[in-house]
Amino acid sequence: MISFALKNNLSELDVLCDHISQFSRSCGASKRQTFEINLALDELFTNIISHGFADEEEHHVHVTCVNEGGVLTITIEDDGIPFNPTGAPHPNLACAFKDREIGGLGIHLIRSYMDRIDYTRKDGKNVLVLTKAL
Repeated sequence: MISFALKNNLSELDVLCDHISQFSRSCGASKRQTFEINLALDELFTNIISHGFADEEEHHVHVTCVNEGGVLTITIEDDGIPFNPTGAPHPNLACAFKDREIGGLGIHLIRSYMDRIDYTRKDGKNVLVLTKAL
């Protein structure tokens, strides 16, 4: 298990990637799985930082990773604006790119690369739990 906190700053993406890469590889994840996990978390963290806070104050995003029986579980907590990504509509991938509405592709990517995504709002925090079988 690893647990760490990141400041609400995009400069923390490298720290996130390093921690996740090291932990997932230590759990036996393939290079492809590690890439997929990192891409999903990069998108998620970027969304939290870009859209999640109504003020310019420093906040922290807490990340906990656990490997149980070959299933990687990543919990992400932030005290930002309530947002449930599991309730976001699926993008229309069949229409032409120029005709698509802006947004939604990042959440689609997260859904595609992770096996399960669960959201709760608890004690004033967004709690997102992502799982991926290794």
